[in-house]
Amino acid sequence: MRARFLFVLDLGLCCWTLTAQAFEPKPDDSYFARFKPMEAPAPTGLALRKGDRLAICGDSITEQKMYSRIIETYLTACVPELEITVRQYGWSGERAPGFLARLTNDCLRFRPTIATTCYGMNDHEYRRFEDRIGRTYRGSSTAIVQAFKAHGARVILGSPGCVGRNPPWSQAKEATTEDLNLNLCQLRNLGIEIAAQEKVGFADVFWPMLVAGFEAQEKYGADYAVPGKDGVHPGWAGHVIMAYAFLKAFGLDGDLGTFTVDLAQGKAQASEGHEIVTFKEGELKITSRRYPFCTAAGDLTKDRRVTMIHAQFTRKDQLDKYVQYKIVPSFYTLHTYYFAEAHIANRGKEQAAYISPVRDAIDQGLRITNHTDFVVAPLDQLFMMWTAVNRISRAGAEIGPGQRITPLEALKAQTINVAYQYGEQDSKGSLEVGKLADLVILDKNPLKVDPMAIKDVKVVETIKEGKTIYARK
Repeated sequence: MRARFLFVLDLGLCCWTLTAQAFEPKPDDSYFARFKPMEAPAPTGLALRKGDRLAICGDSITEQKMYSRIIETYLTACVPELEITVRQYGWSGERAPGFLARLTNDCLRFRPTIATTCYGMNDHEYRRFEDRIGRTYRGSSTAIVQAFKAHGARVILGSPGCVGRNPPWSQAKEATTEDLNLNLCQLRNLGIEIAAQEKVGFADVFWPMLVAGFEAQEKYGADYAVPGKDGVHPGWAGHVIMAYAFLKAFGLDGDLGTFTVDLAQGKAQASEGHEIVTFKEGELKITSRRYPFCTAAGDLTKDRRVTMIHAQFTRKDQLDKYVQYKIVPSFYTLHTYYFAEAHIANRGKEQAAYISPVRDAIDQGLRITNHTDFVVAPLDQLFMMWTAVNRISRAGAEIGPGQRITPLEALKAQTINVAYQYGEQDSKGSLEVGKLADLVILDKNPLKVDPMAIKDVKVVETIKEGKTIYARK
């Protein structure tokens, strides 16, 4: 624990106050010996307000549109009542001075009410720390925060992440990975000081990412690169850490709901935003209104062609919402064959039988599609058609026979309806004059063979835009 002195002046009374500088706990490994990460401040409450316009600002790591999408998805799905909109302002190669120069024209003109910043990666110049690097970063970062505040925006100042190696574009070839991360740690600490000085929030990206990266390599091997394969641009593992840091800094605690179950009394309770539908024979059914798919805003007559992928466990009463909001359900009937027994074991016969309710959806007037999640299930369009028509499991059991559809309906779910789903029905999906010559020639007509024989129909030739791209030998 390192001590520092603060000079306090209060109503003419001069005194010296001795305070202790706290640091983040470090894993017990020599790898972390030289790092001195100041303790990151905890959020003091929810920084978000209803109707906020969030600006996510940063360099090429932000421009990857990964952690920003996780943040936007979480805010949309988990706190929809806040009605937050998000804009992403990432710029490849940018440093804090660069963003300061474009802040007014590129960002403030859109009147954000809250902003996150994530600079420091390029500011550290991929070399050992120098005082001039710190001065430039402090000055520009402080000015950015002050500019946002002057325009009425709240700020979460984010630290840079860490690096996994000295990247090829570094001019300081002699610098080690540790040298670079020590530099980034210095900028992180400066960020904490700026946040305290300006009374704004702080998101600690660096330290959790450094620790997680080390622990991941210890567990999974040296190829597990949390900071990314190039050492700088993280993959999804690193971006999850980044999103978590900012969501935590917003004051969100991750509490989406609490379900209390009393098995002895056969009773259950749910917290706000959730409703107990039924609780019987040990099975609890819940409707959640914490997610945006239960509501829609704006003109419902407008055709937005919204698609619900993997709409497998849609309840019958929810199909009315699909109709109301003009949602295209994309089902996955291959599960009735490959995973039916697992669904019966995990969810019970009733829910397993209603997986991918294609019959009821069509009867409701919905224009359904059917798909495969290759490589989870094989890429075999005729077998997929067979599962929609027959709904037979690996074990030979009928899985919701009441949800079987006709061969023609199954064919449309893989052709013309798919073209409609993508808004390409004028050029694809059916054999008509003026449309692309995209077609296959089969050895049998799947609409006329015995339904159980559909899976045995073979492709003889595939034609794409009038040219043969496959011919069976």
